[in-house]
Amino acid sequence: MLTMAHHDFEKGLNMYAFFKVRNRATSEDLVQDTFVKTWGYLAKGGKIELMKAFLYHVLNHLIIDEYRKHKITSLDTLVDKGFEPAVEQEENLFNVLDGKTLVILIKQLPVKYIRVMQMRYIQNLTLKEMSLITGQSKNTIAVQVHRGLEKLKLLYKADSDSPTLH
Repeated sequence: MLTMAHHDFEKGLNMYAFFKVRNRATSEDLVQDTFVKTWGYLAKGGKIELMKAFLYHVLNHLIIDEYRKHKITSLDTLVDKGFEPAVEQEENLFNVLDGKTLVILIKQLPVKYIRVMQMRYIQNLTLKEMSLITGQSKNTIAVQVHRGLEKLKLLYKADSDSPTLH
């Protein structure tokens, strides 16, 4: 019964949820939660006369709950879900810097930033990989990369202002 309902109504439920929340991942999660809650209701002996109406009713309540949620998400949570904070002008900075200058400038950073900057921008490691190597949390690594990049920008600016490099 629920398998047929999933087959028959999932696409429409996903479109409806996406229209309401404007986020593909969130809408898919809400639809999945709809089927899980419906299955729980049926498992407890609940009776459903019109499956489509019931599913949309459950989905509407989940969408309302989603709207009501307080939207504070910690950096730890975002990083755990695979988000890697983008740093403004990161690509622009490294388009300007050539590889040799980058290596020289990274070596001038404070010791606590050298390793993470080399791993991130020379070895092209992800935050997760860096976390596994260093034993630090992804959040800590992300903060160090961000701060190291800020310091690198200052070093680049100071070197570009210096007449010896021109």
